[in-house]
Amino acid sequence: MQTGPSKPATKLLRVGDLAKAVGKSVRAIHLYEELGLLCPVSRTTGGFRLFHPDAVDRINWITKLQAIGFSLSEIQGFVREFETADSGRTAAARVRAVFQDKLKQTRDSLAQLQVIENDLVEALEYLDSCQHCAPVYQPRECRSCDHQGHERGVAPELFAGLSAGGPTAADAPLVELKRSAGAGNTEDPN
Repeated sequence: MQTGPSKPATKLLRVGDLAKAVGKSVRAIHLYEELGLLCPVSRTTGGFRLFHPDAVDRINWITKLQAIGFSLSEIQGFVREFETADSGRTAAARVRAVFQDKLKQTRDSLAQLQVIENDLVEALEYLDSCQHCAPVYQPRECRSCDHQGHERGVAPELFAGLSAGGPTAADAPLVELKRSAGAGNTEDPN
């Protein structure tokens, strides 16, 4: 006598099928298993590992955490802490603390990237006007440019640092002339 419709058996995945389903290598699946992040539910009579279809979600979760910036050892650590916590509440609090810290790091990185973006935009806007500059000017003259609407001595940091560098190859004769003139001077400047 049957009491209701039977559930279809869950189709377990061999390691190769699992790897293909998530776009990972078989070696990656084995690594996740070695780290305790993934566990096969059984083995075939031939010894092949079999994974529950939920393993796809677990691997996608690991991949997302790596994209966020977690290392596999960090993931391993907080999975272990989660699984060994004395209660769900404690486990959730630990994970929350880890995620909160990662959120702070991410926001700090975003702020730094925003500064970099602003610096690049400012430098590119400045350099756009240089496309119309007369070709007779030498790069060393960019240090004190007052052409194309530029104000002498005022340039975005990203460009100012480049143009304010040490002497260029074109400056070498001038530097050598100053050096030789200084060699003949025997007076103490102090």
